[in-house]
Amino acid sequence: MSNYSLFKELHQQNEPLLLGNAWNAASARILQENGIKAIGTSSSAIADTLGYEDGERIPFAELFFIVEKIAKQATVPLSADIERGYSEDVNVVVKHIEQLHDIGVVGINLEDSVQAEKLILGPTDTFRKKLAFIKNQLAQKNIDLFINVRTDTFLLQVPDALNETLARIKAYEEAGADSIFVPFIKVPADIRHVTTATSLPVNVLAMPDLPSFDILKDAGVKRISMGGSVYRSVNNHLKKVVNEISSYGSFGGI
Repeated sequence: MSNYSLFKELHQQNEPLLLGNAWNAASARILQENGIKAIGTSSSAIADTLGYEDGERIPFAELFFIVEKIAKQATVPLSADIERGYSEDVNVVVKHIEQLHDIGVVGINLEDSVQAEKLILGPTDTFRKKLAFIKNQLAQKNIDLFINVRTDTFLLQVPDALNETLARIKAYEEAGADSIFVPFIKVPADIRHVTTATSLPVNVLAMPDLPSFDILKDAGVKRISMGGSVYRSVNNHLKKVVNEISSYGSFGGI
């Protein structure tokens, strides 16, 4: 079975897929060696490691360099977070996706927010057309790629976020999305509304008050992403280690 087919299958199992988000080759290797069945890249973590703010501030060439290093380590399916595609030109976005596919990436995250003076939701129909164009171009090129469509309704706390999410899901499903990602949704009743409104797998994001995996499973969630949470936890542990070395005047603690 190809990694693409395996990745699709992992979204249809009884237990939600726990997606480990990597930021370099070492983190990818650790994730898969410890039972993680699929890896996604974390755009925020990769940007931070290279000294950039999140939100497509990192040049695509630098992102690609890191994803390529991760791909060489990954034996499990690999998905790449490409935010909005790293271009306003959808033809360039397709080229970016082709480049990623050529190094073994089997899925991407693509989000419907846009960067103005601040991050805002883009028009539903504009993103729907963008998604449909990308799916059509990939089909013409015989490229199999799993597109996890991220809608930022809850992340941006838009008015009536649940109903706005439901409307967007319908449009994106019709345009060819393979799954729906709703970061910052956390109330089980809201999650259940989303999962019952679509035949697509629904993805949620790690956050401190996200319900337990059992509750998420009962609510119909099929994918749980670590996002940048593990990266931040690792950095917090590094601070603790450095402080202990300085405090004890010894490396005995490590």
